[in-house]
Amino acid sequence: MTLRPIKFKILELFSDGQEHWNYEIVKQIQKEYNMPGDYHRDSINFDIIELVSGGMLSGVDEMIDKEGIYKKGFLMQKYVITDFGKLRASNCCIRNL
Repeated sequence: MTLRPIKFKILELFSDGQEHWNYEIVKQIQKEYNMPGDYHRDSINFDIIELVSGGMLSGVDEMIDKEGIYKKGFLMQKYVITDFGKLRASNCCIRNL
């Protein structure tokens, strides 16, 4: 089985139109792509940030991780896909849009 590029997978996960915390998406991708460890966690989170800076995701909430859910002491963000993100996702052959 060939896996989609990670940014495509991120858009696919957000294409349900729901809000998702970054750590939820990161954990799911780490599991599906067999990418354990802090380096991969941070790399996937950076991919999410790049999609935000490209206007495909939009931040809707944030909080400091006091309990170590994602990375203790760091900012956790909740995002939702934008209309532009839906358009880009549909251009990447994501069918459920």
